Amino acid sequence: MQYTRLGTTGTSVSAIAIGAMTYGEPGQGHPVWSKDEEEARPLIRHALEKGINFFDTANMYSNGSSEEILGRALKDYTDRDDVVIATKVRHPMRPGPNGRGLSRKAIMTEVEHSLRRLGTDHIDLYQVHRNDHATPLEETLEALHDLVKSGKVRYLGASSMHAWEFAKALHLQKQNGWARFVTMQDHYNLLAREEEREMIPLCLDEGVGTVVWSPLARGRLARGWDDARSTNRSATDGAYADTLYSPAEEASNRAIVDAVGRVADAHGASRAQIALAWLRHQPVVTAPLVGAGSIRQIDEAVASLDIELTDADVHALQAPYTPRYDWQGVSDEAELDAIRQRVPGMALTN
Repeated sequence: MQYTRLGTTGTSVSAIAIGAMTYGEPGQGHPVWSKDEEEARPLIRHALEKGINFFDTANMYSNGSSEEILGRALKDYTDRDDVVIATKVRHPMRPGPNGRGLSRKAIMTEVEHSLRRLGTDHIDLYQVHRNDHATPLEETLEALHDLVKSGKVRYLGASSMHAWEFAKALHLQKQNGWARFVTMQDHYNLLAREEEREMIPLCLDEGVGTVVWSPLARGRLARGWDDARSTNRSATDGAYADTLYSPAEEASNRAIVDAVGRVADAHGASRAQIALAWLRHQPVVTAPLVGAGSIRQIDEAVASLDIELTDADVHALQAPYTPRYDWQGVSDEAELDAIRQRVPGMALTN
């Protein structure tokens, strides 16, 4: 296993991270493709045996059961001090006006629930899952700072938002002496490179590491073009998948998927390994979040660390990309409606 720094911190994390959205009781949120506890535990154990020490989940994944399954497995299979546990807060966890969001009340309530479910007294990386435009940013940032100072949280991270919003948050944190975001969890892969416009340069300039979600584009980069549409994930994502990978870019996407296949054949590797190796080629990427649903997928992800892409490989993988609309960070319904009007045919959801 190779290890890297979590942003500019002194903490080391594995260059492959496990995305635990894959693990959760099927009746609690993702009924088709999530793994229950009996299925998930051997996968978590195998990841640990391969040297993976970075695990990411969220309070809302399978309504909390992802945190519970991950917490119990890590307690049984490893020493708490040897792993880096990341989770997130923002999305609805219960009915009522305070059952969601990033208010001080919501954050202080939800961190206690996450600590209980994970079976730990601290969270290594606590991330805002999305922005909460109904709460003053200063309120959110100060509450997060207080969690760090209390010892319940070691580091702070953010997830998909507009670059200007993230820049504003970093500025306020520095201005007020609050604990800063050390990571940005963003949507980045060979089929989704719009973050290269603003967010990635911002993160490079500020020393923020990126933790990449959907590194294989919901499986599209792991198999041939015609096969990519037959997965359980693609069958259940519905309109949300259209948001991320609009049919308007189908020709470009198909050309990229074909290029991944050719480079994979040249290296005697799998398509997934090539897509992950390309991410490792990007200096801003701390680790991709691999939602591994099998031992083979974990082994493939770890093996990708040994693949060295040539400049010609990188050019072949990147050349077919065409710009697409960047909707990331949009959470306001009125703004989504405005985007739908400007970009006909895009089934935008938040």
